[in-house]
Amino acid sequence: MPITYDMPLYRPPSEGANLIIQATIGCSFDRCTFCSMYKSKTYRARPLDAVFADIDHARRVWPEAQRVFLADGDALVLPTDDLSRILDRLAAAFPALERVSVYGTPLALNAKSIDELTRLRQQGLTLVYLGVESGSAAVLKRIRKGATPNTMVRALDAARAAGLDVSATVILGLGGRDLWQDHIDATADLVNTSPPTYLSTLQLRLEDEVENDFMARFARAGTPFRWQDDAGIIAEQERLLAHLDPPAPVIFRSNHASNCLPLAGTLPDDRDYLLALITAARLGAPLLRPEALRGL
Repeated sequence: MPITYDMPLYRPPSEGANLIIQATIGCSFDRCTFCSMYKSKTYRARPLDAVFADIDHARRVWPEAQRVFLADGDALVLPTDDLSRILDRLAAAFPALERVSVYGTPLALNAKSIDELTRLRQQGLTLVYLGVESGSAAVLKRIRKGATPNTMVRALDAARAAGLDVSATVILGLGGRDLWQDHIDATADLVNTSPPTYLSTLQLRLEDEVENDFMARFARAGTPFRWQDDAGIIAEQERLLAHLDPPAPVIFRSNHASNCLPLAGTLPDDRDYLLALITAARLGAPLLRPEALRGL
């Protein structure tokens, strides 16, 4: 039987041309106030026989597949033995396989030992997409992330120790107009302490079904949320880049469709170049993405 996905199906932009296998449905955490992706689903692990059937079908129609993304929102939460069997099945099915990637929460990364993560890396898991969102304890609490800056660092350190690449995302605008400096400074400190392989920015956008909860949770902590405009977002980008000085190279991208100012480079080497682009944008250079082309 052909693969039938449990929709909606989400994947990182860089996985758009790759094979997607749903190992789980929904997100095991699913309480972040800014995220609406899996609100229509109840989290569950798919039976291994169903996952294997999808892999076998994909092998017949796309035997040359080189990259696989294991969906849904947090496949890394699966028991290590189950992930091990899935990885072995993928390796047997696709001789040209180069990369297997997953979304992973900090909770899921920290729940596995470094030995377990190393085992998964040796069996072909190479990349984990981690939503850091912010390095600020105050912001993480307001968005109900289920993590602290310290647990984020532990997750990043564990992945690095196991040889896994991490693609981390942070969300510009997440602290609003009142907490933006703490949001940015603490995020830079976190990245400088434990640099991921890739660092990407998104720009905060809220779907209608989560906006009220987001606003209420933020205000409950004593600071009503006030949206940043483009000038505020550009100030956040500038402050973040000015403070980032990772001890190892970090590939930086802010070219997701949500961002008002697309940027790309490697830190710290390209920092001055990226800051010059921000200055040019502030002075009126036509570098901002048109509003009609922005989105999630």
